[in-house]
Amino acid sequence: MEKVIFDYSKLRGRIKERFDSESNFSRIAHTSQASLSAKLNNKAYFKPNDILLILKLLEIPDEELKEYFFNQKVRKTELKRIDL
Repeated sequence: MEKVIFDYSKLRGRIKERFDSESNFSRIAHTSQASLSAKLNNKAYFKPNDILLILKLLEIPDEELKEYFFNQKVRKTELKRIDL
């Protein structure tokens, strides 16, 4: 079974918009920059408590949670497929 890869580009953008950098955000979120980077690069998963804290700090409404945390990356091979 293949690992699910999520697209966190929208989350990265919101972090930079609100805190100027991932480094600043990681300090406010009381996590290491390395841990945040690993999660944003699909090397580790966000835990439910991480998600709740991030939603609060970034003022993301609950109904937008999926857009920030569960948007799967589309593989290049999937883009080439033609739907008839």
